[in-house]
Amino acid sequence: MKDVDAVIGEALDAEERALLRAIGEEPGYFTQLFGIFEGRTGWVNAMMMLIQSVVFVAGAWMAWRFFLAAEPLEALRWGLPAAVLLLMSLMIKLALWPSLQTNRVIRELKLIELQLARAARTD
Repeated sequence: MKDVDAVIGEALDAEERALLRAIGEEPGYFTQLFGIFEGRTGWVNAMMMLIQSVVFVAGAWMAWRFFLAAEPLEALRWGLPAAVLLLMSLMIKLALWPSLQTNRVIRELKLIELQLARAARTD
């Protein structure tokens, strides 16, 4: 992968290199993670994260009650909802990963679009 990047870098003129340096490298993990809360669907992702947090806390509390239960029936009454809520929490969190990947793909497409626009301008 680095060889392809080097070939592309050599093909660019100095102005394009300066522009791409200004854009910068791929953002870090936490920058990308907090980036899912921006844009048109940011509020949906924020709401999903809020709901996921509430469901996780409720599941953890029920799991705590499950481990404190002395009777088997009482343990079932706390353990089954705890397992369901913790799995729901996991599923909601996993539903946010496609948004993260989409943002990465859009960023790369914008870089390609910039390079195509620059190439069309010089022709």
